[in-house]
Amino acid sequence: MRGAYHHAVYNQGVLVSEFHYHLPEELIAQEPLVDRAGSRLLHVQSSGELRDRQFREFPELLREGDLVVFNDTRVFPARLYGRRGGVPESQTPHPSTSSGQTFSQKTREMGHPEGNLRGWIEVLLTRQVLGEPNEWECLVRPGRKIGVGERLFFGEHDELQAEVIGRGEFGERRIRFAVVDDFFGRVEKIGHVPLPPYIGRADSSGDRERYQTVYARERGSVAAPTAGLHFTAEILGRMRERGIETCEVTLHVGLGTFQPVRVERVEDVRLHAEGYSISAEAAETINRARRESRRIVAVGTTTVRTLEYAAQQSENPGEIRAGAGEANLFIYPGYKFQVVRALLTNFHLPQSTLLMLVCALGGKENVMRAYEHAVGQRYRFYSYGDCMFVE
Repeated sequence: MRGAYHHAVYNQGVLVSEFHYHLPEELIAQEPLVDRAGSRLLHVQSSGELRDRQFREFPELLREGDLVVFNDTRVFPARLYGRRGGVPESQTPHPSTSSGQTFSQKTREMGHPEGNLRGWIEVLLTRQVLGEPNEWECLVRPGRKIGVGERLFFGEHDELQAEVIGRGEFGERRIRFAVVDDFFGRVEKIGHVPLPPYIGRADSSGDRERYQTVYARERGSVAAPTAGLHFTAEILGRMRERGIETCEVTLHVGLGTFQPVRVERVEDVRLHAEGYSISAEAAETINRARRESRRIVAVGTTTVRTLEYAAQQSENPGEIRAGAGEANLFIYPGYKFQVVRALLTNFHLPQSTLLMLVCALGGKENVMRAYEHAVGQRYRFYSYGDCMFVE
């Protein structure tokens, strides 16, 4: 189920455990702030200096001539609740989360701690198979119960039907949906916002708007590029007033966001491929900034991965070409950046590939010290949490 892996070993002998830090559970943000731009910002400077700021100061932290690059992907409600074939719909109520319960809470209430509620299943769509519009890679629960050949039904009136056609590692499946009119319209109707597993509540109607950037356009992600969640029309307007140039690329966030690292050595990590696209206009904007030796600031690790992967596909080192494809570049300390010089990002999980990427840009010692500082100052962590600006 994985694409060809793009990997260059540039720093051997690094252990995943070196990227661990202690995080009290109460610092994991469970709800978004009422004010998108009201979050805190930890300013991590190349000198090692750390400054506690507010995100509203971000436009003033940018330099004259900076190009800020956003990821304009749009999250869709990729979590589907359904039933396995052969289970009559009248046997048990549909495990809707409208009551505020998660699927696992619902199944425990019904006396099924293993999550197997008389054939009910939860499917998280993670990636549309390239060239096969009706086929998807996904995670399923309960994973051990779902075999190849099984039929799955979603929605109170079976609005979507699918067949399991393949198995992958760690609970992954490939499923093929029956052809229907307006597939994504049906997903929007019956699907749920795929909040990350560390948010211990069911999704709500408000998450459809808040777990989405204000500039989201291209549908396809199962997780938000969370550094962008802090931006508002007012913040973007202040950037324009300061003459800060911006552009957008697209990378659809997939399974890698949900999968923990299961190896001991960093060089053994393998990432899932994620679809990306760069327009001719964006490519020219980025290349012009590079020619003029202007700083390129990425909003989010997804933007970093897109730009650096695209730069490696060119015959001319660092040049960005317009096009689309699948990116699976793994960036960790020792990587030589060709495009990105500064990064706005949220705080990431211990021992995660995203934390390793931030350490590659900001310096491992600098970044890990910044995380220790953020814990001590009780910053809010992860998707709905605060952010840091690394330069």
